[in-house]
Amino acid sequence: MEGAQILIAGVGGLGCSWASKAHLRVNADVDLVLIDADESSFELSKQAHVIKLGAESNANGCAGLPPLGEQRMRNLSKASMMLLKEVELVILLLGLGGGTGTGAGMEFARQAKRSGSVVITLAAEPFESQKARREIANEGLLELERMSDICVRLSLDRLAWQARERGSDWTMGALWVEEFVEGLVRTLMKMGLINLDMMDLKAIVSKDGKSTLLVAQGDANEPDLLFENAMRAPLAEIDIFGATGCLLQIEGGLGMTVSQVSQVADIFTSRLDQNAQVILGARISEDLHTTLRVVAVVSGKETD
Repeated sequence: MEGAQILIAGVGGLGCSWASKAHLRVNADVDLVLIDADESSFELSKQAHVIKLGAESNANGCAGLPPLGEQRMRNLSKASMMLLKEVELVILLLGLGGGTGTGAGMEFARQAKRSGSVVITLAAEPFESQKARREIANEGLLELERMSDICVRLSLDRLAWQARERGSDWTMGALWVEEFVEGLVRTLMKMGLINLDMMDLKAIVSKDGKSTLLVAQGDANEPDLLFENAMRAPLAEIDIFGATGCLLQIEGGLGMTVSQVSQVADIFTSRLDQNAQVILGARISEDLHTTLRVVAVVSGKETD
């Protein structure tokens, strides 16, 4: 929607890095806040608000202790609540498994929910080989999911594997994360042929059950491949079968046709419950030419 108040928030080293890079793609439209105990994270963007956790700056951050990160974030609630005052949507990026991302990230999500914001969290799970960090992550994940309207779990193992396939370093690129954030912002900030707004998003995420979010970009004439690209995203789990709600934004170039929009919509909703609520948005963007970009918020998936 025009004028929507959106905040990108990065918590911890990985979250701050990803948030800063994503903000570069949409910085004219949204605010950015970086939250960490290590001041080097704040050097990633000159446009960011910063919230420093603790009195001492050190590389150990919250020392792998989520309760410490949570307490430090709670002590700074006055500063964060002022920042969140007019915000309608928080896009929260963090890495699980440490004290800052797991503890402070969950507490910031709680504060954002308390302020009335819709909270969409992208939480990176530790590598399979990091047993201690995975234990910390698993302990904090349920609470983070409870504090988020949508909690998208990203697999670092899958992300790193995809980066190796492209011959790139996942820590430097994380292009998928940037596209994830850009897709969300473009969906809600710009008017379209069929327009979506925050009320549409709230209607979908309010449904009982699990929620996730898919982002894909590809050839306008290959809708099946577009869906396959969405399902190959580096997420920990993608199962939309039987979901009862879907907000679908389809964006294409000047040549995008009603038929192309219909084909993509049919493919992305065919796995849903037959009585699912589907809210469709469509927009023309001259820069896309023969490419389509799809953002799908899927909700109402029964818990296991």
